Amino acid sequence: MTTYTPKAGEIVRAWHVVDAEGLVLGRLATEVANILRGKHKATYTPNLDTGDHVVIINADKIVLTAGKADKKLVHRHSGYPGGLRSETYAHKMARKPEQAVMDSIRGMIPKTRLGRAQISKLKVYAGPTHPHAAQNPQPREIEHARFRARS
Repeated sequence: MTTYTPKAGEIVRAWHVVDAEGLVLGRLATEVANILRGKHKATYTPNLDTGDHVVIINADKIVLTAGKADKKLVHRHSGYPGGLRSETYAHKMARKPEQAVMDSIRGMIPKTRLGRAQISKLKVYAGPTHPHAAQNPQPREIEHARFRARS
C-alpha cells in the first residue's frame, strides 16, 4: 500500500478568524501554528504546505500568565557587535501587539522555505476589525486557551 500525498491542486485552504481577547499567548500560538502547518487535517504532510489561513483579531487583549509580561524579555540583535536589544513583553505589547503575537507564532513554525510560506498565511490585527471579510473566514474557538483566574 502506498502513502497518500496530496497534489498541489487537491489542497483546500480554509480561512479561520480567532478572537484573541482573553486568550493566553502561548496556548493561542500553539493552536494557530498547528492550523498554519495543517496538522489539524487528515491530509497533513510534513514536507508540503497544507495549512489554512488564520486571521487573529484583538491581539492587544492577549494575556500573559504568572507575571510573565513584566519578567520575560524579548531579544533582537542587529547583527553588529553590541547590537543586542531587549524589552519586556509588557512594553512590546503596548508598542506593537501584532508583532508580539506574530513573533510567538513564528517561533513555532519551521525556519525553512516551507515555514516562511506557512507564516505568510497569518494575519494579525490589534483591533476587532479586519479587511478579510471577502474570504468568508469561519470563527475558530480555542476555548482551552482562555485565561481563567485561580480562585
